[in-house]
Amino acid sequence: MEMVKELDPALIKRKRNGQINIKSGNKIDSVVKWTIWVLTALTILAFFFFDYTGLQLERAITETLHNIRVMFLEPGLSHFSWGEAFYQVGVTLGLGVLATIFGAIIAFFLSLMAAENLSKPWLSNTVRVVVAFIRAVPTVLWVLIFAIAAGLGSEAAVLGMLFHSVAYLVKAFSESFEEVNPGILEALRATGSSWWHIVINGVLPSTFTYLLSWTFLRFEINFSVAVAMGAAAGAGGIGFELFMASGFYFDLREVGFITYAILIIAIILEVISTRLKERYFPSSVKTK
Repeated sequence: MEMVKELDPALIKRKRNGQINIKSGNKIDSVVKWTIWVLTALTILAFFFFDYTGLQLERAITETLHNIRVMFLEPGLSHFSWGEAFYQVGVTLGLGVLATIFGAIIAFFLSLMAAENLSKPWLSNTVRVVVAFIRAVPTVLWVLIFAIAAGLGSEAAVLGMLFHSVAYLVKAFSESFEEVNPGILEALRATGSSWWHIVINGVLPSTFTYLLSWTFLRFEINFSVAVAMGAAAGAGGIGFELFMASGFYFDLREVGFITYAILIIAIILEVISTRLKERYFPSSVKTK
């Protein structure tokens, strides 16, 4: 009540009954509300412009439900064995691991130059602009660009994912470096420590757990991308088998099996990620 009294009465907007209009002047809520209404109207309007010629809705729904039942309730292998399935999953994981490890190493050194508290302003701004451009281009497009330059295969997939991983991790790492307590850096500089001594003894001990967490998160993303790139760039792996089963063989049972395999791997990665958070971030886990 004391805070309300201190405010200028001319700035307080009230309703007719005298109550303060809390939402008055909130432009963000207005923009969000009108955006949702416009998108809803456009969605409804789009249905009137669809070409429904030859569409048999009842048959389409029946066949879709049948395909889903066969896919997820009757999974099986037809065109490759269990051993080949594990091998293809290993190839996909390998693509993600290579792109993540090399990306994290390169991103670490670039993020030191991108951090404002560790680098000169012109160098920091230059690195940030370059990685922002790389990050703005989708990973799939980078893979296709390298596929044209290096040819279809795992090399193009790794290079494309590596490019985007570096840009992603540079932003994450540099922001972690900038959150280091300035007092630590000032104390090390006051003792005459070199730049590398400050990084090794002041920055890394404070940010190592964050770097590890961001790197593993990027690995989860790269695994998902590697599945898609297995078909788009001919990189092989379980993604290529999924593409063949769905696009060439139209084997719904095999599609269901591969989908379950990818889902199991994703769950395992999530469990590992949770274990790492419980080990290195116990306080944040308990608060949740």
